[in-house]
Amino acid sequence: MKSVFIPKYIQQYLNKDHSEANFQKIRAAYARLSKDKEPEVSVVMPAYNEEENIVQTLSSLCHNETSRAVEILVVNNNSKDKTEELIKACGVNYILETTQGITPARNCGLAKARGKYILNADADTIYPKDWIEEMVKPLANNDKVAITYGIFSFIPIGSTGRITYYFYEWFAELTRFYNTKFKSQAVNVYGFNSGFRKEQGLQVDGFNHPPGTNEDGYLALKLTGKGFGKMHRVSGSNAIVWTTDRRIQIDGGLWKGTWKRLKRVFNL
Repeated sequence: MKSVFIPKYIQQYLNKDHSEANFQKIRAAYARLSKDKEPEVSVVMPAYNEEENIVQTLSSLCHNETSRAVEILVVNNNSKDKTEELIKACGVNYILETTQGITPARNCGLAKARGKYILNADADTIYPKDWIEEMVKPLANNDKVAITYGIFSFIPIGSTGRITYYFYEWFAELTRFYNTKFKSQAVNVYGFNSGFRKEQGLQVDGFNHPPGTNEDGYLALKLTGKGFGKMHRVSGSNAIVWTTDRRIQIDGGLWKGTWKRLKRVFNL
């Protein structure tokens, strides 16, 4: 169930804390998550100039709870700020991808990840403690599931309030229902909240996609088209991720973003 207000378990990660005490907590949490074993799951996160957000995001991921061994792999895509310094301070794995762009960054992470399962994450998003387990479980339990994807809510960073976003999110759910029934479920798959098997992702040429398409949704189409299974929506409230509204701000604000969504849905 969607929440009108940001839950306390998400709020605890929203304050930027770059103290050594906080980094020690994150490193300790990551040690528990990785279990000093070969990873079963790789959480792969591209990052470009994310010093404002990445510590909060990594903290939320490191504090996830699962019996599976997990690696977190950040792909630094030529950041010019303190992103790499902060990744190191958190103690998670990282690599550098010098070819600029989200597709090369995601492909690099896919190639270097060691886990059987790949979970896609973004550096401006807060992940609840059950997210990793809930996203992997359908893939591990059902070989007819090719890719999982989840639902999300917005953390306002602009002038739009959280209550307004709550109603916008229900409107967005209607458009996703329309997409699933009349267009393609793949339109609902986002790169900051999805998962698949590494071996199958490599077999379909990773995140490469034709012009005019998105790398995340197109990967879903390739995996299902190859016969690896279906798309599975993870809808439990304990797996809802919270992402900043900066994409909406880039689109020109909520109302312009809504109009762009309508045009995409109905091909206007």
